[in-house]
Amino acid sequence: QVQLVESGGGLVQAGGSLRLSCAASGRTFSSYAMAWFRQAPGKEREFVAGINRSGSTTWYADSAKGRFTMSGENAKTVAALQMNSLKPEDTAVYYCAARGRFWYVRPVSREDYDYWGQGTQVTVSS
Repeated sequence: QVQLVESGGGLVQAGGSLRLSCAASGRTFSSYAMAWFRQAPGKEREFVAGINRSGSTTWYADSAKGRFTMSGENAKTVAALQMNSLKPEDTAVYYCAARGRFWYVRPVSREDYDYWGQGTQVTVSS
């Protein structure tokens, strides 16, 4: 089993920045894609950003373009999300996700991902 653990959430003022990290543990696996999703109270979980296995390609939701940057694996972190110019509407629980299957079309739906973290709260005050 693969476990994903997010960290880096917190409370920040509008216009500020946060960096989320995702670490993997458990059996060794090779993800074909990693992603960040978020879920605000009363809303569906939505795609935020994704990255391919090599880290050479990223894709973003319109709400994240120009403000958020997703990066890939290093020694300890399998995925990170740098969030700048945060807005109150970015307030949500942010989830790290991994896909263990090959893909042809960039995966952006919950069903496209096989492993999930428990989430980390991001709160942006106005």
